[in-house]
Amino acid sequence: MTETFKTDIPAETLRRLFIMMFTIRLFEERIANIYSEQEIKCPVHLCTGQEAIAAGVCIHLRKEDYIFSTHRSHGHCIAKGMDLNSIAAELYGKVTGCSRGLGGSMHLADPENGIPGTTAIVGGCIPLAVGAGLSSKMKNEDRVSVAFFGDGAVDNGAFHESLNFASLKKLPVIFVCENNFYATNSPQKARQPEVSIADRAAGYGMPGMCADGNDVTQIYKTAEEAVQRARAGKGPTLLEFKTYRWKAHVGPNPDIETGCRPADEYASWMKKCPVERFARHLIDNSIVSDKDLSDIEKKVEESIEFGKKSPFPEPAKLLDYVY
Repeated sequence: MTETFKTDIPAETLRRLFIMMFTIRLFEERIANIYSEQEIKCPVHLCTGQEAIAAGVCIHLRKEDYIFSTHRSHGHCIAKGMDLNSIAAELYGKVTGCSRGLGGSMHLADPENGIPGTTAIVGGCIPLAVGAGLSSKMKNEDRVSVAFFGDGAVDNGAFHESLNFASLKKLPVIFVCENNFYATNSPQKARQPEVSIADRAAGYGMPGMCADGNDVTQIYKTAEEAVQRARAGKGPTLLEFKTYRWKAHVGPNPDIETGCRPADEYASWMKKCPVERFARHLIDNSIVSDKDLSDIEKKVEESIEFGKKSPFPEPAKLLDYVY
């Protein structure tokens, strides 16, 4: 049965959201499929299943707005406008990569598109977003900063300190928690009391909102309110989007066989695929076409070929940027 999305979002915006989501999905699936070739040596933390959050938030951001992300950053960077070729080449360790082949999957950067750099330190991106927000306010710039992080980062003191300071100074920061219920292999219920992450915002005097992380229209509307609030100088917002990653914490395969997550839980979330449920609606309403899908497939494939064929850094460059 086709799902009905009740929304007043314009058709062209829905199309843009889907193109972002489908691009992320195909790129991550392609990386998963070729990882066994052992040409990509860096670890990959894939965001398959969580595409709607990156798209629904980043569509509201301008080029000059900042995003700060984690080890699982491919989707955020793609949605913010980062070139697929530069990401693919970075995964292959090539000199044409966004970090010249020296950073790998967990250290993507594109300052020109508002991506100063991603960090593998859990919770590490949160205070960075606050610092950028403070800078924007001091310079009277109309910039918004977004921190993307998982439920595991909420266990970190930096999360609480950042929310406190951002609220105190009314900074234009949006804290986006992608709650996929696991920190590596540790379930949320084993680490945190049964209190909504979004509800914790009240303790810091800021709004907190929770929405379905697999429904891009809900994410779009929720993020829109938070971004407008930040731009108007009304301070930060904490957003919690409940979702589920399809792959293991790291690597191209699920971790169901190893017993890290229950098979029935995994199966139930697979039925809530954010891309499939949205695609059916858009195709049935002639908002996207088969050509749109094939164009994205071609673009993703071209980026993989670019990464494969690009040159490695020269051995003489090994100690460059080492301090």
